[in-house]
Amino acid sequence: MKLTVLSVGGSIISPDKVDYDFLASFKAMISAHLEENKDERLVFVAGGGAPARVYQEALRKINSTAPVELQDWLGIKATHLNAMLLRAVFSDFCQDDVVTDPTAPEVSFTGRVLVAGGWKPGFSTDTDAVYLAKRFGGKKVINLSNIKKVYTDDPRKNPEAKPIDRISWKDFRAMVGNEWNPGLNAPFDPIASRLAEENGMTVIAADGRNIENTRAILSDEPFEGTIISL
Repeated sequence: MKLTVLSVGGSIISPDKVDYDFLASFKAMISAHLEENKDERLVFVAGGGAPARVYQEALRKINSTAPVELQDWLGIKATHLNAMLLRAVFSDFCQDDVVTDPTAPEVSFTGRVLVAGGWKPGFSTDTDAVYLAKRFGGKKVINLSNIKKVYTDDPRKNPEAKPIDRISWKDFRAMVGNEWNPGLNAPFDPIASRLAEENGMTVIAADGRNIENTRAILSDEPFEGTIISL
């Protein structure tokens, strides 16, 4: 069966609180897509969103020298909460438990949808998405966040930043670097980028709030976003 992994950013699941309208629209679109494409399975990997930021910031305010690993664990636990919500929303397609270790031998995928959260410190859920794509034979990861495309720089800070339609892994990795830190604001995290390049994967970065655009990506139709590939 065809497999696609969607890294569903916490910025669209819970930007400040749970976005009920987004989740309802996302559920309706995905349900229709799966009904029309009986040979396809999907993996959702949930990001941390507002809960991750709030708890990490609280820790830093109380202890400005808090170890990076502890900050990462707070973010990871937030992804588990969002993943449990996604799993519940898609319970009619998902029979398996939320995956918290993409390398664990006991991970099973018996339904049409599998949901995962964060694994361990050192990277974001983007990396978990790449691990799961590799495990189940997927070559495409759709990275859904609150940005429409990858830019040459942060457009919120640099008005001269330009959107990018297509970029090579070599050039993209030169932009994002090789280091991870909790709360890093990158279109796709550096560790995930290295693994995706090594495994010849394609990543599409797009605004997940645009449900019709996500449907177009899944259906191999014209879409708005950035393609990152070899």
